[in-house]
Amino acid sequence: MLNRLREPDSNQVYAERFGDLFNFATLPFYWWSYEHVQGQRNEERSDELIRWCTAHNITTKGHPLAWNFADPPWLPDDMDKVMALQFGRIDQCARRFKGGIDIWDVVNEATHYDREVTWKQAPKLTEGIQTMGRAPYMRTAFEAARLANPGAVLIINDYRTDGAFTRDVLAELVDERKKPLYDAIGIQSHMHGNYWGAERAWRVCERFAEYGKPLHFTEVTLVSGALKKKNAPNPWPSTPEGEARQAREAAEFYTMLFSHPSVEAITWWDFSDKGAWQNAPAGLLRHDLSPKPAYETLMRLIKDKWWTRTNVRAGYRGKLAFRGFYGEYVVTARLNGRSYRAAFTLERGAKSLGKLRLE
Repeated sequence: MLNRLREPDSNQVYAERFGDLFNFATLPFYWWSYEHVQGQRNEERSDELIRWCTAHNITTKGHPLAWNFADPPWLPDDMDKVMALQFGRIDQCARRFKGGIDIWDVVNEATHYDREVTWKQAPKLTEGIQTMGRAPYMRTAFEAARLANPGAVLIINDYRTDGAFTRDVLAELVDERKKPLYDAIGIQSHMHGNYWGAERAWRVCERFAEYGKPLHFTEVTLVSGALKKKNAPNPWPSTPEGEARQAREAAEFYTMLFSHPSVEAITWWDFSDKGAWQNAPAGLLRHDLSPKPAYETLMRLIKDKWWTRTNVRAGYRGKLAFRGFYGEYVVTARLNGRSYRAAFTLERGAKSLGKLRLE
């Protein structure tokens, strides 16, 4: 919703609070809205988001390249043409935004691609996948994305965390050498009706870590109001009790995921209650964009507890050692009354940074 709120002051608050907390953003590429009229793509909006994220040191991800949740209204009736257009779209998006977006959810929710809702809302794409076969469809989609952007991180994303994902999707998404075509596994965790808890979250991580790929928790939802039982309440307000619960659960869930060595990314799905999916009180900000306790909780964890600040006195020949969280650093050195600065990145597996030039 960046720059899409009616009041200019609200847009500024939204942007500031997002940039203060996060370093990763999901950009929308839902085909039915991104290209509602054939050939008229919403590229200017994507460029706007990429520019803002780049200026604020926020990594971007595109979501999704292939999902049969709704048909673009202009799709033809010929299934071969439908699938050719689908793979052409993947090539066009991944190639057009190379360098601006180098992480993609390629195929979304393939476990139950033929649900009743997909046949109702996306009959052409659903029939096209069924005619082609799910495995060839997924493999062709990933091959198209890889060809368009060889260096991109390609994700298979789903809401199932059981055998329907591991047996029916991950096992099929391999090349002729049985090598996975995906670079990371995307796990959805919408918890509108019940909280997973730490034990289940850890079990899910352990199950998918066996595949040897990084895990992205792509769609995290924890509500700050009544828990949904069947149909979403209307209205669905945020409550003080719900906000306290959301903060506790957010702290536990993020701590559990942050502690697992296979988890590489976490995405909170609705930053604000304004415009949230299912009209749920799922945001870290309320409708008026004031921060909920969960926002403050995550701020303390991410920007304080899991944020390395240290002072070290250099020893012989300026050598020093420290332990810190992975990420980007700025170091300031003081010598003989003068200050020197440099930047470096501490990456997974790094044992030594070597020499650092200070200017």
